[in-house]
Amino acid sequence: MKLDLRGLNPAPVTPFTPDGEVDHAAMAKLGGWLASHDGVTSLVILGHAGEGTFLTQEEQVATIANLAGAVDLPVIAGITGEGTAVAVAEAKRAVAAGAKAGLVYPSHGWLRFGYQAGAPQERYRAIYEETGLPCILFQYPDNTKANYDLDTQLEIAAQDGVFATKNGVRNMRRWDTEIPVLRREQPDLQILSCHDEYLLHTMFDVDGLLVGYGGLAPEPLLELVAAGKARDYPAARAVHDRLLPVTKAVYHRGSHMEGTVALKLGLKARGILEHAGVRSPLIDLSAEAEEEIVQALKSAELV
Repeated sequence: MKLDLRGLNPAPVTPFTPDGEVDHAAMAKLGGWLASHDGVTSLVILGHAGEGTFLTQEEQVATIANLAGAVDLPVIAGITGEGTAVAVAEAKRAVAAGAKAGLVYPSHGWLRFGYQAGAPQERYRAIYEETGLPCILFQYPDNTKANYDLDTQLEIAAQDGVFATKNGVRNMRRWDTEIPVLRREQPDLQILSCHDEYLLHTMFDVDGLLVGYGGLAPEPLLELVAAGKARDYPAARAVHDRLLPVTKAVYHRGSHMEGTVALKLGLKARGILEHAGVRSPLIDLSAEAEEEIVQALKSAELV
C-alpha cells in the first residue's frame, strides 16, 4: 500500500551519547514524542539533519531497526550511497531493517560535476526494482549541479515505485512554474516542501512537509500545514512570524549544516534530548549561539 505522507514528516536528528555512540534510547524518546502529535505521518531518518552519512553501515541499520520498533509510524530512510550499486545495497539493508520507503539522494559526485541525461532515472529504477523499496524523489537546491530539470523530474515521477517528491529547489521562479506541471502531469504524486528556512511561500502548493525543522517544532509546523491546506494566508503568516526568531537562530547561520547542531541544541532546550553532541565534521556552536536559540524558542512559546 502506498504511504500517505500528506501531513508533517519530521526528519529528526540522531542523538549521541556523551562518548559519541548512537543513543538509541534517546532516539526512541524523540521518535515517540514526534509520533504523539496528530498529523505527523512518518519519520525520515539518516539524511542531512540526521547525520546519516556520518554513521557506519551497522549504525545505520541499527538506527532504522530500533526506531521502527519504537514507533507506530512508517520509518523512511535516507538512501545516500554514491553510485547505483552502492545505493541499491544500502536500500536492501534499509528494507531488511524495517524501512517503509527511501528518500533517494542524488549521487553526490553530481553536486560538483552534474549528471548525465538518464542517470537519475536509472538510480531510482534500480533501487525500486531490485529492492521493492518505495522511493521519494529528492529535488536538490537550484544552486547545485545535482538538481533535476523539469523533464527529469517528470520522468522519475512517472516510474514505478516513486510516490512522492521532496522539493527543496530554493528558487521560487522554478517552484512557481514547475510544481503546477508536476501536479498536472502526475496528480497522484505527493508533493512535500523541504524549504525549512522559508516555508511560507511553498505552503499553499503542497500535500505536506518533509523537514528537519519538524523534528524541533512539530506543533507550529502542523498549524502551518493546516493553514496551507485551508488556504488561510493570515493564519499561515502568523505561524511564520511567530517562528521567525527560531528560523533565524537555527537556519540563518553561516552554513546550512550548522542547522543540525542548532536543532540538537533546541531539542535540549525543550527537554527532549539530554545531550546535543554531534559528529565530526560538524562542530559545536558557541555558548552565545545556544543562548540565542533558547531565547528564540521562548519567544515562540516552545520553551
